[in-house]
Amino acid sequence: MNARTPIALTIAGSDPSGGAGIQADLKTFSALGVYGTTILTALTAQNTHGVTGVLAVPADFIRLQAETLAADVAVTAVKTGMLGDAVTVDVVVELLKRFSFGPVVVDPVMVATSGDVLLAPDAIAAVRGRLVPLATLITPNINEAAWLLDAPVAQNLEEMQAQALRLVTQGAQAVLIKGGHHMGAEAIDVLATKDGVSHHTAPRIQTSNTHGTGCTLSAAITAELAKGETLLEAAVARAKAYLWKAIEAGCDLHIGTGCGPVDHLYPLRR
Repeated sequence: MNARTPIALTIAGSDPSGGAGIQADLKTFSALGVYGTTILTALTAQNTHGVTGVLAVPADFIRLQAETLAADVAVTAVKTGMLGDAVTVDVVVELLKRFSFGPVVVDPVMVATSGDVLLAPDAIAAVRGRLVPLATLITPNINEAAWLLDAPVAQNLEEMQAQALRLVTQGAQAVLIKGGHHMGAEAIDVLATKDGVSHHTAPRIQTSNTHGTGCTLSAAITAELAKGETLLEAAVARAKAYLWKAIEAGCDLHIGTGCGPVDHLYPLRR
C-alpha cells in the first residue's frame, strides 16, 4: 500500500511580488517535500516596498473553495495567514470546524513587514476569541502577540515568555512568539505549551531581504506537521533551521529595490 502523500493547505492572501502570502507558502511546502494547496482569502497589490491595495475574497467564495477542495483532496495539515476582516475570520473558523484538515497553524497576520496593516481592528477580537482556540499552534511576532493580549510589546525575553504563557492560559494550545523584530546578535523565538517554555535560537543575519519571513516559518512548521511530525518542538526546530538557511541564501537575491524575499527554494538548487 502506498504511503499517504503529505498535503498542506494554506488559507491566506496573495502577494504578487512572491515573497509572502500563498506564494511563499507554496514554495516552502515544495522545498520541504510537501504538496501544497490553497484557499485564497484576499488579493493584494504589493511589491517589496509595501501594500497599495487589498481586495477581499467574498465569504461565499472562500467557502466554495474549501468545499470543492475537501470533496477531493485529503489535506494533512493547514495554516492560516492573512484573513483581513472579521467576516473572513468567521468563515475560516466555520470551515476549520467543518472539515478535517489535520493540525492547524494560525499565523495571525496583522501587519506586513513594510508596516502596512493587513487585519481590520474589529477582526482582532475574532481571531483571539474564535480562531486561536482551534489552533494546534499560533505563531505571532512580538507586535501581534501584544495586540492579541491588548498589552504593551514585549521588550525582552522574560516578557516574551510571560506573554506566550498568557496566550496559552487564554485558550491557545501552543504559542510560538517570534523574536525576529528584536535587535541583538541572536533571533530568539519562544515556544510555550501547557508543559512549559523552550527557546529556539539562531544567529541574526544582517540583511534587508526579510519580506515574508513570518509566512515562511509558519508554512515550514505546517509542512513538518503535514509529513506526520507530532512533536511541536521538533517541527519548530526544523522549520527555524530551514528559515535561517533561506534567509542566508536570500542575501544574494536581488529582487525589487525594497525589502526583498528570502530564498525559499534554496534546497532545490543546492
